[in-house]
Amino acid sequence: MKPLRSRTVRAIVVAAAAGSLALTGCSSNDGETKNESKTKKDAAAQSKPVVYGDAAASKGPAAQVQGAKNGGTINVFMQSDLTHMDPGQIYVSDAGQFANLVHRGLTNFQEDDKGNLTVVGDIATDAGQASEGNKVWTYKLKDGIKDENGNEITSADVRHTIERMYSKVIFDGPMYVQRWLSGDDYRKALPDGPYKGKSLPDSVLETPDKSTVVFKFKEPQPDLPQALAMAGYSIVPKKADTKEKYDKAPVSLGPYKIEDYKPGKSIKLVKNENWDANTDSVRHQYVDGYDFQLTIDQASQTKRLIADQGESKNAIQFTDAADPTQIKDIISKPEVNKRSTKGYQPYVWQMTYNMDKMKDKRVRDAIGYAIPAHRMIAQDGGKYGGELAGGLLSPTLPGYDPKYDPMGKVKNPQGDMAKAKELLKEAGVKKGTKLTYAYASAPRSQKQAVVIEDMLTELGFDVQSKEIERSAFYQQVGKLDNPYDLYMTAWGQDWPSPSTVIPPVYDGDQIADGAQNYSHVNDKQVNELIDEASKLTPEAAATKWEEAHHRLVEDINPATPVYYAKQIQLSGSNVGGVRYSVESSYIDINDLFLKTP
Repeated sequence: MKPLRSRTVRAIVVAAAAGSLALTGCSSNDGETKNESKTKKDAAAQSKPVVYGDAAASKGPAAQVQGAKNGGTINVFMQSDLTHMDPGQIYVSDAGQFANLVHRGLTNFQEDDKGNLTVVGDIATDAGQASEGNKVWTYKLKDGIKDENGNEITSADVRHTIERMYSKVIFDGPMYVQRWLSGDDYRKALPDGPYKGKSLPDSVLETPDKSTVVFKFKEPQPDLPQALAMAGYSIVPKKADTKEKYDKAPVSLGPYKIEDYKPGKSIKLVKNENWDANTDSVRHQYVDGYDFQLTIDQASQTKRLIADQGESKNAIQFTDAADPTQIKDIISKPEVNKRSTKGYQPYVWQMTYNMDKMKDKRVRDAIGYAIPAHRMIAQDGGKYGGELAGGLLSPTLPGYDPKYDPMGKVKNPQGDMAKAKELLKEAGVKKGTKLTYAYASAPRSQKQAVVIEDMLTELGFDVQSKEIERSAFYQQVGKLDNPYDLYMTAWGQDWPSPSTVIPPVYDGDQIADGAQNYSHVNDKQVNELIDEASKLTPEAAATKWEEAHHRLVEDINPATPVYYAKQIQLSGSNVGGVRYSVESSYIDINDLFLKTP
């Protein structure tokens, strides 16, 4: 989900939200308050080109945050556990945000106060040196990089990190670099990863000395620095790797390390004494630590932060948004509103159909036409939570067409029930036909599930709703033999290019357990267009991506676009350095401090 020397939003599939609560109707933000929600104009500003930084830009320490002080602990409010802590498994937003505190990779994104992004060397000295027309990329490692145990990080650790991504131990992370190195069937190149003494050949990945790593590709890969900046490619030290167990007890290279972890309850981070600010041009270590409380639901988080009492003054929302029913209370109170962080996210929420089960396009189309998108958005904050979507590509992508709406979802936000019933009649669908709808166990998805149940019931289906624990949602719907007919998913670019959306989600060659082709769509024409576009420059590829997008939406419909995501979060009055990060699409976790430690 990221190509081109374009700017990037570390895409990470949005962690789903859900549960089984009563429908709340329209969001309370639709009252008489001034509309301060972000627009598509704001989204377009997030597609600016990314710059690749040199050694000077990559040299630490990171620029000081104005007014920053040292000391104290920030409280982190979350309503469920992290999906993963093993870098190789990280491809969802909560874990990606966590990675900024604990993990480091070869490269990272440096963001200024205007949202401009530069790819810099993280443990590498720069963003990378390309040769042979971007087919070969060479990285030199900085001196003095150590893990939390004081062990020096060398090229052997980088090799180990890449090679473990080939093993079955890793099933949930990004696949860009592996596929670029070894093709779509990359696991066959090293089926056991590095765990049985085998390695990738030097013709693919070379580590000629302890501080040099060379990637060698068959095709030009100008976006490698952006891909390596994804949390999923953060370093796993060879000596520390415990395979499956690493997901519960990773070793830190970042400014903070795990002192205590109680699954499903809490995580305590403290300073990593072996992190050296002089090697890091992105992160800070202002506070003494972070206390994650993993059992606070969205409504309680919002209520506490609005009240701003006691420990809540030192608290933030991590990747949860403000409760939709309390948004009016935020916007209408200046002292609260100034503590809110708002932004346009790169994610598109869509109704995804399991095409192994839902084979008739007329049935998929019927459901797509019937979805009341405005009611779905109402459960996610109304105008502060989303905007009606006509296609599967976000307004944060270059070349976004605001007029594209072939199913009339923007024109008919209530849904077109008459057309839907007509299509079902044409398809010969009998009343009482069973459909299994899966959703995640968090408030937004729980409320939206009621909307979907109502809609499907009105269409005559016998709806079987299945709630999945939030942190395991994408893992479960990512199984090829999952038992569900349809499910709401969200996808956002890893960097602003359709090449980070269409291939991972809709390429028939990427159908596998743990892959992101959740619909299992496998269309010859789409596959060919992906292959053709992937060999072209971004500018030349634009037409191919558009053609593939139109075929997917109009001729196949593996997933119906519902809405483009926005974000509004709260933080306590004693938390400083708060701003929206266009890179993470959440509060910028790298610059936080306490005003009064």
